[in-house]
Order: sequence, then structure tokens, then C-alpha cells
Amino acid sequence: MAQVPLTFLDALAVRTWCGGALRALGRAREEIDAINVYPVADGDTGTNLYLTMESAAAAVEAVFAGYETGTGRPSLADAVRAMAHGALIGARGNSGTILAQLLRGMSQVLAESDGDGTHVDGARLRLALRHAADSARAAVAHPVEGTVLTVASAAADAADVAGTADEDCGAVARAAHEGARTALAETPRQLAVLGRAGVVDAGGRGLVAVLGALVEALTGETVEEGAFAPAAVAPAVPVGPSPAGPSSVGASPVGASPVETCPESAEPGGPAYEVIYLLEAGDAAVARLRERLDALGDSLVVVGGDGLWNVHVHVDDAGAAVEAGVEAGRPYRIRITHFAAGDVHTGGERPARERVQRAVVAVVPGEGLAGLYAEAGATTVLARPGEPPASGELTEALRRAHAREVVLLPNDAELRHTAAAAAEEARAEGIRVALIPTRSAVQGIAALAVHEPGRRFDEDVVQMTSAAGATRHAELVVAERQSWTTAGICQAGDVLGLIDGDVAVIGPGLTATAETVLDRMLQAGGELVTLVVGDETPEEVADRLESRVRESYLAVDTVVYRGGRQGSLLLIGVE
Repeated sequence: MAQVPLTFLDALAVRTWCGGALRALGRAREEIDAINVYPVADGDTGTNLYLTMESAAAAVEAVFAGYETGTGRPSLADAVRAMAHGALIGARGNSGTILAQLLRGMSQVLAESDGDGTHVDGARLRLALRHAADSARAAVAHPVEGTVLTVASAAADAADVAGTADEDCGAVARAAHEGARTALAETPRQLAVLGRAGVVDAGGRGLVAVLGALVEALTGETVEEGAFAPAAVAPAVPVGPSPAGPSSVGASPVGASPVETCPESAEPGGPAYEVIYLLEAGDAAVARLRERLDALGDSLVVVGGDGLWNVHVHVDDAGAAVEAGVEAGRPYRIRITHFAAGDVHTGGERPARERVQRAVVAVVPGEGLAGLYAEAGATTVLARPGEPPASGELTEALRRAHAREVVLLPNDAELRHTAAAAAEEARAEGIRVALIPTRSAVQGIAALAVHEPGRRFDEDVVQMTSAAGATRHAELVVAERQSWTTAGICQAGDVLGLIDGDVAVIGPGLTATAETVLDRMLQAGGELVTLVVGDETPEEVADRLESRVRESYLAVDTVVYRGGRQGSLLLIGVE
């Protein structure tokens, strides 16, 4: 009888695996969303896993594209590092962040391949699965059994038991996949909220799909996952907490009691916001950040390394979570989601996830404003200087708002067409979207201030549009080079005051230029001045402008906000 040749994992297999995992998650996306009850019953785990894997697959494709015009192909290390980096920067939600760490953990071992570096055998794949499970568990502040962490550890355990002498990657992948399936079926008995709802863990279900794609990539076999829908899982009596306390990282979790019982035993009504951002920071700063965020909320997951991290947490004070990131390093791609009223942090029976009636989605230029908008109930998309959001990112935000009616505030004239394309795509999915053409964040603030969800949609949109239109806007920036402007020739280093998008004042200093801009804007009258101060703006500038308004414009009020790294030194709004 002929011996079946051994299978190995190389760069091409990684490419095939990522593509197959993306397709598998695409097929299971709605099913996984439907069984999502932990840690928040917000029905988006399947979507988040898909978007995370999509970013990983795109990164791998980009590496291969770089070789298409030349000869050869990328090394295994190139492919797995691209996969891990793509997942890290594209991770969405709690489940996607953990998946990113699982892929990163695997890549750290696979990139250290033996021999010529083109492939690894089954022994190295077993090590990679174990390191992935351990590193994912270490990234979660309070690990809980009956989740994707349990499924990942069970996959690694099963791969180990399959035979330490087996060099066949296909056999190792099959064992890991089967171990993951078995552990997934047990999750309702380990996590009480899953048992009450009669479902398996959604994140674990997604990992089973990813491992099934690995089997297909290595063996060519078709993996039939079967159904894990709610009706297919019988509720079981949940396992109680172990008196022994939390298990150690890397301990075998299959059949174990929960590591900690804090989230799953909590009463309904957890933190109001999900905050996610990428962070450039050192290890020591991230260690301090973990402690601070752990005190602010729950569902804390921090993944990454080598100076780049993906931070995920659920909190009541979104601004404080972002501010903690600012203190630790440079946060960007900040996403803040306000949980709908029907979303709960487990506890009790699974509620039907109903769409809220109305929501607001806003593009904001700085971390401070992101927190401000989120506290007002808006779903935010951060636009950093030179990094405007694409229409797909805005469309995703419209979906994340999970509302029947959405008001979209682009807050930038340059984003009008991008926002219109996103609105059109969301409308095709049955969401009623109204695009208010706000050209500045201060116009968005004015619109949000008069937003009344209880009004008829059309009336609310009219009132918000009117408030935005009645707000003149200005910004102060520093000229980067000599150029012609509507106010004359400016030199590099000059302070430019733009009113309603056009350069109106050129001055040598920020305070004097800002005073001139403010005076011109108030010549036509006004009741409220809004100042949004950037990180690089001295504190005394806002103080001086407030004093000027008090002394010269007695009937005008002033409000000051900290905008963070917003690109402009100062934003001014006059209503």
C-alpha cells in the first residue's frame, strides 16, 4: 500500500488558508452573528471575524503581488508576518481582536522555520497552535472558559495528542480542527449565558471555521462544519466556578470551570461603549495602559507587540479610554460604538437584538472630539490628517450604528462624495440614511446639539441641518510652504485663518491671528462661540479668546473642547 506523502505548510498554503478562511467566515457570518450572546449580545461577532480575516488575507495577497512582476515567491516568514500584521491593524470587536492575536501567535513560531525557511512540518505547526492559544489567553485581562479561548486551547491540546512524532501538517490540522469542534459543543456547559440561550460560543464557532479552512488548504479535503445554530444546541446546566480560582495561562481548559466569573454573572446593563484603537507605544507604557483600562471597564483585550498594539475595551467613559491611549503613546483608527439599548453584557436570557430607531454617525478629526461625540450617543469614525476614511469604512459605521434611521455627519467638505457613496450603499441594505453636508466638526457639534430621536425623522434632519447651516466655521493651521491664497501670498510657517473654507487671514502668530478671525466672524452676529483646541495649541490661546468674547461681545457665550491630535491648531464655530 502506497504511503500518503507528508504535507507541509509553506507561503502558498498560508495564502490558500487565508482565502479559504475568509470564504468560510463569509458563509457562516449570519449564523455566527445570530448566536452572539457573549460578552455583549450585539449580533456582530461573525461580521467582526470576517472583517479581521479580510484584512489578514489582503495583507498576504499584497505580499504575493510584490513578486508577480519578478521571480520566485515570498518566504513563509513573509507570508505569516503579513497575515499577522493585516489581522492586527484590521481587528474588529472582541472576537476579531482575539483572532488577530491567535494569528500573531502562530506567525511568531512559523516565521522561525527550520531548514531553508520555505516550509514547516507538523511538529512546528503543533508548536504554533500552542503558542497561539497561550498568547491569546495572556492578551485577555480576565479569561473566561466556554469562549474562543477554550476552543483555541482545546485545538492545541488535540494537536499535541495526535502524535508528537507525526510530521504531517495535514494530520495536525485535522486533529486541531476536531478538538476545536468537540470543545465548541461543550461551551454551553461551561458558560452560563450560553447554556441559558442554548447556543455555542460565537467566537469559538468562528475559530472552528478558520481551522477547517486550514485543513482544506493543507489536504485539499472539503470540511463540512454542520450546523451550530441555536436550535441545534441543547441548553445544559452551567458549570459553577471552580474554588481553585483562575487557571494559569496555557493550562488545558477542556471541561474546566470558568477562570473568572465576573462578566458572565454580571447583571444586565454593562458599559455603554466599545472603544477600539491601534496604538503605537512601548511595552512598559502598554502595561500601565492595561491596568488603567481594566479599572475603567471590562472585556479588555490588548494584542500586538513590537511597538504596535490593538486595544479593545468596553467602558462607560469613552473619552477616558481614549485619553489613556494618548498618555500611553499614539492612538489612531479610533472606533467608538455606543451599544444599543437592547445590548447587554450577558446575564439573564438573551434578548432579541432589535435595531434602535435612530442613530447618528459622525466623522471626527481628533481623539478628544471622538469621545465628545460618543458621549452624545454618536457612532464615530476618526479621520486623521492625511488618512480620510474610505466609503467602506463609513458604510461599516452605518451598519454598526444598528438603527433603522441614521443621520450621517461627514464634517468635511472633501468627504461629501465619499459619504454619499456610503449612504447609498447603506440604503440598499434597508437603512434610511440622511446625509447632512457638514463641512466642519463644529457644524457637527451644532447639529448634534439639537438632535432629538423622539421627533419624526424628517423633522429631526431639518432641525439638525438648520443648526449646522447657521454655524460659521473656521480653522487655524500653519502654512507648510510659500503659496498663493485668497488673502495674499503666505510664507512657510505663517498662521492661516480659514473662514468657511477660504483663507481669510495670514498672520505671524496664533493668538493674534485667531483674534482677528474671531472678530470677523462675530461682525455678522452670533450667540455661541465653540472653540476646539488641538494638542499642539498652548492653553493660553483659548483663555485669551474666551476673555476677548467676554469683554467685547457681552451677549455671546463660549464653550471650549479639547480635540486631541486633530490636524488643526484651532477650530472655531459661531452659531
